[in-house]
Amino acid sequence: MFSEGLKGIVAAQTSISHIYGKEGILIYRGYEIGEISHLSFEEGAFLLWYGYLPTEEDAEEIKNRLNTNRELTPGMKDILHSLPEEMDIMSALRTVISSLGVPEYNWKPTVEQSLRLTAVIPTIIAYRFNLVMDRPLFEPDTELSHVENYLYMLTGKSPSKAVADALETYMVLTLEHGMNASAFSARVTASTESDLVSAITSAIGTMKGPLHGGAPSGVIDLLNEIGVAEKAENVIRGKVLKGEKLMGFGHRVYKTHDPRAIALRKKLLENQGGDPSLDLALFVEKKAIELLAEMKPGRSLYTNVEFYAAAIMKSINLPSDLFTPTFTASRIVGWTAHVLEQAENNTIFRPQSEYIGKRKA
Repeated sequence: MFSEGLKGIVAAQTSISHIYGKEGILIYRGYEIGEISHLSFEEGAFLLWYGYLPTEEDAEEIKNRLNTNRELTPGMKDILHSLPEEMDIMSALRTVISSLGVPEYNWKPTVEQSLRLTAVIPTIIAYRFNLVMDRPLFEPDTELSHVENYLYMLTGKSPSKAVADALETYMVLTLEHGMNASAFSARVTASTESDLVSAITSAIGTMKGPLHGGAPSGVIDLLNEIGVAEKAENVIRGKVLKGEKLMGFGHRVYKTHDPRAIALRKKLLENQGGDPSLDLALFVEKKAIELLAEMKPGRSLYTNVEFYAAAIMKSINLPSDLFTPTFTASRIVGWTAHVLEQAENNTIFRPQSEYIGKRKA
């Protein structure tokens, strides 16, 4: 049977996550995402790697293990300094991660290997970003949580609670999302019994593509165009009347509310008043849904997680080219969980192709 792009083909069995698109449900290890959106990044990673929720002792241990694995080696720094200045961050990240392909990462993959990659990726991103921007280079702060430290290394400042909480919730909500292109890429590479570093390099290369991990520049442009709450209705109404797509609304998989957007909105509401960019996003979402219901009755168009991701990036004042790397700093947990699962009952992926070329008579 031929299915273009393998759409609808079940290629693996998994207990990591599942998407019920029609119902707007996403589960991690049996938990609906709304139930666990309050978890810290460290706790979410533990759940995906080990399959159960951590105790307080487990959470503290995983936090400490991540903290002590953040440092770049001198060789990694040398690579970052030697790369062409015009090389994008995702390509730089892919290159530096490749340099970790030493014998200790050989088959079989382990949680400890997964933890090292997860810990070091934010450091690579922040170091490369500040290096290219000719800004100070900050070393990791072991007193900060995983997400707080990422923000600190990017900016050199301790983040506000509203922004740190919003980014952490976003990263927990995007740790994993089923058999997406990058997760499949990682599993295919791992299925050859290649090392974890090779599998993650494959995933990063896949995530880099604009059809997968592309930056939400359209949402940022929308929020910038609106600027203040008073302009929201006129801008949105004008775009709908012109037939323009309202960026950040609707989703290819979810046919109703994106559960990640619901959970992220809840977190933003808890900290309402803590950051003007996030407050504006909340107002714009409410106004847009009202206008879409009025102007496009019968269409189920709701905000997706990309809408709030853009708002968070805007609140941190980071350029849109940091969105995909930040997404990657989260999704590394899901990728490594998939590789670990693949290794437990491995079969090499070897699909068939349908030949449509000429045949010699």
